[in-house]
Amino acid sequence: MAKQPLGSADRLTGLVAKLAETVDSRAGGNPEKSYTAKLLNSGELRCGKKIAEEAAEVALAIAAEGRKETASEAADLIFHLLVGLRAKGVPLDMVADALAERRGVSGLAEKAARQTKA
Repeated sequence: MAKQPLGSADRLTGLVAKLAETVDSRAGGNPEKSYTAKLLNSGELRCGKKIAEEAAEVALAIAAEGRKETASEAADLIFHLLVGLRAKGVPLDMVADALAERRGVSGLAEKAARQTKA
């Protein structure tokens, strides 16, 4: 199977921003009518467990499923990650700052720097 480049992130960026707005708008909503509100009301631990579950599903899809299934699982993970970040009170700007700090730094060097701090 030919490997596809990741391509432009412009469309994804816009969709993630809209999804983040939707998550924000559903916070404090009725958990009987909104899955997002239900997850947020369940607390950080439940949100974290859901992220781990979705991440495992993405990993398995990458290993053994098709591209469409992998994309669908990745979409689920992104949604649950946004909910988890909201539950923890971590704004997307903090995530952007963390990514910006790592830009231009080798992943191997960044990982080694984290291990020396621990």
